Amino acid sequence: MNDTIKEKGVELLQKLSQAHGAPGQENEVRRLFRSELGEGVFADRAGNIFCERKGSSAYPRILIPAHMDEVGLMVQTIMDDGLIRFLVLGGWWAHTLLAKRVRIRTREGIEIPGVIGAKPPHFLSDAEREKVMGIEEMFIDVGARDAGEARDFGIRLGDPAVPDSPFVRMHNPDLLLSKAFDDRAGLSLVIHAALESAKMSHPNTLIFAGTIQEEMGMRGARAAAFSTNPDLAIVAEGAPADDLPGTSKQDRQAVVGSGPQIRIIDSSAIMNRKFTEFVIETAEKNSIPHQVAVRRKGGTDAGPIHLHASGVPTVVLAVPSRYVHTHNTILDITDYSNTLKLILKLIETLDREAAERIGSFSD
Repeated sequence: MNDTIKEKGVELLQKLSQAHGAPGQENEVRRLFRSELGEGVFADRAGNIFCERKGSSAYPRILIPAHMDEVGLMVQTIMDDGLIRFLVLGGWWAHTLLAKRVRIRTREGIEIPGVIGAKPPHFLSDAEREKVMGIEEMFIDVGARDAGEARDFGIRLGDPAVPDSPFVRMHNPDLLLSKAFDDRAGLSLVIHAALESAKMSHPNTLIFAGTIQEEMGMRGARAAAFSTNPDLAIVAEGAPADDLPGTSKQDRQAVVGSGPQIRIIDSSAIMNRKFTEFVIETAEKNSIPHQVAVRRKGGTDAGPIHLHASGVPTVVLAVPSRYVHTHNTILDITDYSNTLKLILKLIETLDREAAERIGSFSD
């Protein structure tokens, strides 16, 4: 894949990952989707956003979604002293939150910086030091002297907060560091594939989508499947990388720099086996490095999508990303580029015959 396409990927990843998009508050991300794809973009009443592009045939209808939301926080209580109690939106681990910066977005669209605090370590007992501090013991400090001043800042109950983490191209320039690559990596791929596929001829109808509230139980994907009624689905994700201490080398299935992850199973779905084999064969024929994953845990929008109506054959393609569900995630732009290449090859080769074969269970 040429350098121009690669640099477009970096540009999209930077814009999308830095956007403020807690579950239920995906407005800024939705605006970016619309501004990149322009004409023909529409939203459903849940807040999912779509761009439909017709090829040479109306069938198969292929849904290519990624979720717009990121793990975030929500203002629950403004205390008398101006500190803010919060609840979590999505799967946070308390270890990763303390002393991290966040941005609270007010209803007027103003972003208020803050830091997550708790009882200082100097005042903890030995027993308290040995345990993970509970999220209910933490608060956000926005520098307000009291509750009235916090309200003067524009902060109200229900306002969302996300990590305040800059986008950085690391010393190895292929490695990118930012918040929210789960799933802004997937959403970048969806938008990028829509842009690139517009230059191709293909035998199907494509529906590119950004879904809401995946981190709260894959809620948007259910509505997205009803809104689009697809024949097949290719879910784009930023998957947790496992190439770190604690996972043996033989158990690693999401290694940064080793290509897209093709997922066979997780706790939300057993993927259509004919479809996953078609994807693996496509990767092999086109010399695209890839990894096959069998996961005990985790879930994606494939969960509700594959159960829509009489069933939708679904696969998940993911860019391995280190430290997802924290303030800072790392991915390799070559993995992103290879995932994009695989998606475009699938768009090019999936046709009526392939779709009917994938969806047939006559045996």
